[in-house]
Amino acid sequence: MATKQSTIDYLLDQLSELRQVRARKMFGEYALYCNEKVVALVCDDTLFVKITDAGKKVVGKNYREGFAYPGAKASIRISGDMFDDKRFLYELISVTEKALPVPKAKK
Repeated sequence: MATKQSTIDYLLDQLSELRQVRARKMFGEYALYCNEKVVALVCDDTLFVKITDAGKKVVGKNYREGFAYPGAKASIRISGDMFDDKRFLYELISVTEKALPVPKAKK
């Protein structure tokens, strides 16, 4: 089951206060970028955020791991019912982006 465009549109709207947030379609699913860093994948209408210590603290007792696709690294699994909390999503994506290294320049 591929992610619906409406899910991506909603997530991007929820994250509109963050600068330079975008999604890129990849094989029927999406990569979520913040300041040109891949911070999450959206697969089957579920958000899979890269695991960072800061992100774990934001999620707190709701921390659940999941896999975006078979063979993927574990991620913080955020289900659709948590998409409505704009502050939560903003903070989670923001701290995750800050914790990730700057992408290497392409040759």
